[in-house]
Amino acid sequence: MGETSNPGLLSLTASPAQGSRLDPRVWLVLLSLYVAQAIPIYLVAAALPPIFRSRGIDLVSIGSIGILMLPWILKFLWAPYVDRFYIRGLGRRRSWIVPMQLVSVTVILFLSTIYPEDNLGVFFPVLMLLALCAATQDIATDGYAVEHLPKEQQPLGNAIQGGSVAAGVSIGGSLTLFVYDAEGWSVALKTAAILSAFCLLPILFVSENTGLREKADEARAVPSLRAFLKRPHALALLGFALIFRLPEGLVKGMEQAFLVDQGFSLSQIGLISGGAAACVGLGGSAIAVVVIKSFGLRCFFWTIGLSRTVCFAGYAAFAWQIFGTSEPALAVLIGLSAFNTFIRYMELVGLYTAFMRFASLEQAGTDFTFLSCSNLLVYMIGSMAAGVIGQAFGFSFLFSLAVGLSVVSILIAMRCLPWSISQPENQKT
Repeated sequence: MGETSNPGLLSLTASPAQGSRLDPRVWLVLLSLYVAQAIPIYLVAAALPPIFRSRGIDLVSIGSIGILMLPWILKFLWAPYVDRFYIRGLGRRRSWIVPMQLVSVTVILFLSTIYPEDNLGVFFPVLMLLALCAATQDIATDGYAVEHLPKEQQPLGNAIQGGSVAAGVSIGGSLTLFVYDAEGWSVALKTAAILSAFCLLPILFVSENTGLREKADEARAVPSLRAFLKRPHALALLGFALIFRLPEGLVKGMEQAFLVDQGFSLSQIGLISGGAAACVGLGGSAIAVVVIKSFGLRCFFWTIGLSRTVCFAGYAAFAWQIFGTSEPALAVLIGLSAFNTFIRYMELVGLYTAFMRFASLEQAGTDFTFLSCSNLLVYMIGSMAAGVIGQAFGFSFLFSLAVGLSVVSILIAMRCLPWSISQPENQKT
């Protein structure tokens, strides 16, 4: 993969023919790309743990699957290179998306030929390769989204990304488990690989110039993290990305364990956090689009923060046994779990819209990836801390701490959110 001969700035003059309408082919490409990369992700995250357990693999090995998230946290380190290097004839984004997806499909097909219980020493390095490919592909896909979505279409684009996550859970996770039960290991993985490869077709047949927001200038500056940090308000938005989700991992990291302690079976928890939650999440994504377009990101994030705090307070009340353990009380707890998912899907649409609005077209993949990695990092730190705090002090203290941190994080984070990206589109000059 060669470096472009003259890296520089993208033209800041939008194509007058493009306007605010988006070519339907771009929507098709975005949907297919996010589903294509979601299938391998949730094959690993949602399908492999129960399959591994059913094949007698120990819990320590299953728990080690979490280390495969490392590339998603560190991908900002190589994001500038994904922006900088590409093959001209193939296209700036296609140069990375197509090879990474093909390697991912090849890896899944290879895994379908061996059995995990006999080859764990091979499995985990190969799965790490799969994670690296998916994370790298995500950089290029997000760059494509920023370069093609006009600002007024970005909330809808991010809602589509949320929908692709639900599709990835359904195909890579639920469908794989169904096929595994019916046909076994090899057929299940081959099915996931074929469906993931099929989703790659639109990007092969739709030119990257279709629906492009800006035309490239041959004087483009070299993409880098330093260039991101030098931009006005970059540190403020980075602070917002790090602070806003600070308490969420404390609750989400222990939510399923808490449901077990409340007497729910594993199948019930799977239904609550899987299929039903995905439907609720899709509704949240759709509502987020309307709220952001009507009231702007600032009002949206205040609403999300308040709703999140109320939800966490509900979990704390259950942990303190204020509601008891009657059937009506447990029904309320199910509602809280669904509400938490609803809020999270809405929130991700807002966060990714903020990141897209700030990302420069000169290095779209780098800017968006740096912000999203920061956001994921603090969420994962909270999830890891949740186990330690919960074990030492109990669920009641853990969830009460989350309520307090939710209030503090909102107050601090909202002072960091730049006004330039948080107004409704109809109020911008």
